[in-house]
This record gives sequence, C-alpha cells and structure tokens, in this order.
Amino acid sequence: MNFKLIPASQEHIEIIKNLMQFYIYDFSEYVDCDVEENGLYKDYPHLDDYWKEKHHRFPYLIIQEEKYIGFVLVRIVESHQRNFFSIAEFFIMRKYRREGIGKTVAIQIFNLHKGYWEIFQRESNKPAQLFWNKIIDEYTNGEFVERAEEGKLIQNFEN
Repeated sequence: MNFKLIPASQEHIEIIKNLMQFYIYDFSEYVDCDVEENGLYKDYPHLDDYWKEKHHRFPYLIIQEEKYIGFVLVRIVESHQRNFFSIAEFFIMRKYRREGIGKTVAIQIFNLHKGYWEIFQRESNKPAQLFWNKIIDEYTNGEFVERAEEGKLIQNFEN
C-alpha cells in the first residue's frame, strides 16, 4: 500500500469536482439522482466552501503512485448539544478498494481531527454500514454508540 493522504489545496478543486462524478455515480445506487442534459451529475453543493471555511471544512485527496484515487471531505457540524467532526464524503475508486486503503485513510483522518465524531450512512447503503461499523469498532475498541435516525445509521465516538 503506497498511497498518500494530502490536504487538498485550492488548485485541487477541479480534481475533486471530477472525482465527484464517479462518487455520485457509485452513490446513485442508494439515492435518487440522474445525470443532467449534459451527461454529468449536478455539481456537489457547497464544495467551494471547503476552501472558504478553512476552520470548519477539511478537504483531502488520496494519491497512489502519482494518480488520484479518491478524496475525503471532513467538516465540523455545530449543534446545540455539541460540535462534532463528520465525514461528509469518503470516496476511493473501485479499482483501489479492498486493499486496506479505506481503513488506513479513515484512521489517518480520525487521528488528524481529535474530538467528538458522528459518522453516518444511509440505511440503504449496507456496504458503507459494514465498512464504517468495522473501522469504528476497531478504532475505538468497541467504545462507540450507534443509533438509527431519519433513514441513517449513525456512529458516535470521541478520540
């Protein structure tokens, strides 16, 4: 496994926008979305905010052998009860899955952002639920809380 997780700079916006097309394509199995008249999916809302709100949003790229193979978008969600980190989007191209990259990237992300976390998956996205449940269980030694809410499965933990 020879890959790097790097913070995405302003010059990487187009790369993430392009990778986002593959991500949305994969995700379209679980949500109702189709390509538009131009044959592309609608732009991801608020992507530019990841470079405007630098203390609340954190974009990352995953690179292997000088090739872009995925991205992670992390954000801080502010609520009345507490502020928490959340993975807004997590994507690794299919060709690079099942090699342990996702697990390693998730652990690196958790270690970069210490605090309270909420990770969620859609109830319909069983592969994501299995992935995150296994990673969070290992990362926290089982010290996390899981709940179902509004069509999502949510894991909470503190690191």
